Amino acid sequence: MAKLSEKIGYALGDAAAGGITWKVMSIAFPLFFTNVFGLTVADTATLMLIARMFDVVTDPLMGSLADRTQSRWGTYRPWLIFGAVPLGLIFALLLYTPDLGLTGKRIWAYTFYLLMMVVYTAVNVPYGSLLGVMTDDDNEKNQFSSFRMVGAYAMGFITLLSFPYLQKMVGGSDQHQYAVVGAMLGFVATAGTLACGLLTKERKKPARAEKFSLKPFGDLFRNRPWVILTLIGICMNFFNGFRYAVAGYMFEYCLHGDVTVSGLIINYTVFMTFGELTCMIFGGVSPAFTKWVGSKRMAFIWAAVICVVTSVIFFFIPMDAASIWLMVAVVILTSIGIGLYSPLLWSMYADVADYATEKNGTSSTGLIFSSGTMSQKFGTAISGSLVALLLGIAGFVSGTDATGQTVITITDAESVNNMIWALFSMFPAIIALIMIGLIYIYPIKK
Repeated sequence: MAKLSEKIGYALGDAAAGGITWKVMSIAFPLFFTNVFGLTVADTATLMLIARMFDVVTDPLMGSLADRTQSRWGTYRPWLIFGAVPLGLIFALLLYTPDLGLTGKRIWAYTFYLLMMVVYTAVNVPYGSLLGVMTDDDNEKNQFSSFRMVGAYAMGFITLLSFPYLQKMVGGSDQHQYAVVGAMLGFVATAGTLACGLLTKERKKPARAEKFSLKPFGDLFRNRPWVILTLIGICMNFFNGFRYAVAGYMFEYCLHGDVTVSGLIINYTVFMTFGELTCMIFGGVSPAFTKWVGSKRMAFIWAAVICVVTSVIFFFIPMDAASIWLMVAVVILTSIGIGLYSPLLWSMYADVADYATEKNGTSSTGLIFSSGTMSQKFGTAISGSLVALLLGIAGFVSGTDATGQTVITITDAESVNNMIWALFSMFPAIIALIMIGLIYIYPIKK
């Protein structure tokens, strides 16, 4: 049995990656790039799209490389130990706005965004793969996965809730605020990643292939549970990605700025914090809920149904700051579903890894878990890219003028507002329906 300290250590890994770096990249980056950094909508959409195509190659390669790593620290842990500092440093540089023209800013954004994707992959793929070698016990895998989700959502809650207050404390221009807060959060992400690498243990030794081969890549696409689960993972991150990427625009344009209620500043990060707290609570409840309904598959279906219903309800809420608490209530209800199904994905990837080892005779744990990370980045960033693209089509125009200042133009305010509202509600509802269909045909019945 693993000690509590090890489960907490494992949770710190996703607290750093999922709760800080990825959470900020998901919710703040689209708005940051268009309204603070000064990229055009087209540049923002293209940047995220190129990065995702890049990840389609790097994530599986990283998984295969991690599976073949042998060191005094184990197979997967050294990637966390030595990747911790680059993760925090590059994240901080990505939130810094250089004093350059549009071309220089493009080069800076593309360079550091792609570097961030590389280092995130180098840390997060081995991190996910750790779950496959820390224990053989299926119930303990669920516990580790639940700790992981609680860690991610707890840190996401802290990050998003503190973000506007940290900005206010730092003061100065928006560019200065994002740069300083980015450095603070980057330091915490480094510390969490390093702690995870040092506190966890690898108890199982992967059945390694003797040499590099393309066969494991081919085996993946003959692995029906993996194909379906990867599609589910992409949909999960499309669901979250649309909501996170458009939340900032929703407050800026639909609600006309931050909403202050009894001294509480509710901006887009604080608004999503209510969901993070709910996800943290129900991520912890997920193992008991799964046992109650009888299987991971049924637990996932019921959780996704909650997401469909509540997302549709949100669409009909009046687009008015006076309805802020109704919006918060529906976000909390949606987050119950998200919190229940999120830990299940990683536990199900461990099942798929065991299935593949039994079928093929050698371990491809890192390669299989890399697809989870790939689906996370692919779904989140493609949805962010689509948000930028669809807002541009609706009438949102951004860019940098000759003096280097960010310029925003809205050619059709009603069209832009309606698009924002639908991207937060109806688009995710459709994605959740697709998830239900996919999980229904998922063949592993645990």
